[in-house]
Amino acid sequence: MKNQTIYLFVAVVALLVACGSENQESKDTSNDSTVVAVDTTQPKPVAELVKLWETDTTLTTCESVLYNPTANILYVANIVGIPTEKDKKGFISKLTLDGKIETLEWVTGLNAPKGMGVIGNKLFVTDITEIVEIDIEKGKISKKYPVKGSEFLNDITTDATTGTVYFTDMKKNKIHTLDSKTGKIAELIGADSLGSPNGLFFVDASTLMLATNGDSKFKKIDLTTKQVSIVTEGIDAGDGVEKVGDNAFLVSSWTGEVFYINQGEKLKLLDTQDDKINSADIGYVPSSKTLLVPTFFKNKVVAYQLVVNE
Repeated sequence: MKNQTIYLFVAVVALLVACGSENQESKDTSNDSTVVAVDTTQPKPVAELVKLWETDTTLTTCESVLYNPTANILYVANIVGIPTEKDKKGFISKLTLDGKIETLEWVTGLNAPKGMGVIGNKLFVTDITEIVEIDIEKGKISKKYPVKGSEFLNDITTDATTGTVYFTDMKKNKIHTLDSKTGKIAELIGADSLGSPNGLFFVDASTLMLATNGDSKFKKIDLTTKQVSIVTEGIDAGDGVEKVGDNAFLVSSWTGEVFYINQGEKLKLLDTQDDKINSADIGYVPSSKTLLVPTFFKNKVVAYQLVVNE
């Protein structure tokens, strides 16, 4: 009987100790979970892109997109063949603002159309070694302006006030002007320091913005002094430029990136390089803050909403 009492006493003590340890472990675990809990809320980026739509793939080697606010339409330049070959295969398409292809081959007979700009009822397009003028109402080529000594004309931007067309020759390291009233072509700047000039944006009578293909820099050109200054670097194969704020721009890299640049600060908004999707000469609709990205070899235009959280 005495041994049974001892065994019972030992069993009760062991049970109490076990319960105590279990309660302590439970308590410790609860404390641990409280300690490691963190707030995962992340601040919003300065700017971001939200995909809206994309066209079908009936466009062919689409190099640039331009918004015409007067006609409320989008123009797309289609190279079709080789970017340097004069094969008469290139054409311009018309798209609605929601990505529907209104007229696939609106204007035909071009070679390798790239940059575009509008002045009044005229659409100007670079076409390898000449500027092509298109009558918008008729949808036909009205004039061609050969550019002597040119090799690879690329982007266009326009000053509607003076009727000036600015355009780049990427291979010759030159920026030219065309007086749309007189048809006169002149060299604005010619220098290796331009770094293989591509994308242009006319800001005002004294300022032109430039994205370079060769030296990966985004630059500002003083039209009065012809001085070129660097805004930011690290944009490989710079292509299109669009102004989206007082000192803010979107700049595309042909390799598949789009950057938001504000006061010289650079933020990458889009990167489709792993998917082998290019982002060529971009367009922009200011009223809806819509970015338009021509994907070159993927044969479609993709639209994104620009959201600025500043």
